[in-house]
Amino acid sequence: MQGPDTRRRLLWIAHYLAVGAYVVVALFPLFWLLKVSVTPNSLLYSEGVRLWPSTMTFAHYVSVIRHTDFPLFFVNSTIVSATTAVLTTLIAAGAGYAFSRFTFRGKFWLVGLMLVTQMFPLVMVIAPIFRLFAPLGLTNSLTGLIVIYTAYNIPFAAFLMQSFFDGIPRELEEAAMIDGATRFGAVRQIVLPLTLPGIAATLGFTFTAAWSELLFALMLNSRQEATTFPVGLLTFVSKFSVDFGEMMAAGVLALIPVCVFFLLIQRHLVTGLTAGAVKG
Repeated sequence: MQGPDTRRRLLWIAHYLAVGAYVVVALFPLFWLLKVSVTPNSLLYSEGVRLWPSTMTFAHYVSVIRHTDFPLFFVNSTIVSATTAVLTTLIAAGAGYAFSRFTFRGKFWLVGLMLVTQMFPLVMVIAPIFRLFAPLGLTNSLTGLIVIYTAYNIPFAAFLMQSFFDGIPRELEEAAMIDGATRFGAVRQIVLPLTLPGIAATLGFTFTAAWSELLFALMLNSRQEATTFPVGLLTFVSKFSVDFGEMMAAGVLALIPVCVFFLLIQRHLVTGLTAGAVKG
């Protein structure tokens, strides 16, 4: 019979094997992305399925940076995603705080309306949004993308922020206001520091959603100057061929700002996601 120590050791081994298998499956597409990006075109098909090419090259990266409009697409996506993340988080924080702390007429219907907006597929609202944006001059511009991304992400972000505000006792604010602080002062000094994990989680969610969005960026823009990275990847696909090397190199480069962004907020993000998961 196996003793408790043996069973514990086997469970420990099985646990880490399962975690390791999950990590391999999750990271393998990224590894393959990197592998194809450094594989010469001449070896892309001739070597078959290999974990690493026999000869490496960085020509795809040089070509993407020097001979394509990828730097422009990169900058456009960074501007749109960062601005959307900041605006959405600011508005969602205010809405989430209002939903959490105040009771007002029409609150139930407002919350229901916000939920309903999340039920429609994006393809259903493309035509109405285009008809609305065209007279306002918001098509073929980064401003239009920022407006639509912000509007579309606010409902979910507001509910996300509300869950964090609900987890902060009202007594903390009341005690601060009894000591002479205004409501805004109590929020700034007491509530906001406690909701930094929620703010980080909201920023991360919104930035990622705006960075990877394709449908609005494709349908609302036809100018090269307003093209974002997801649409820019389509330029590597021609009528008769696909330049996989340059496409994968562009994909690897596009991961850089996302990785940097999450490295900056990872401490608060992990806390925020954990708090949101266990709140009840």
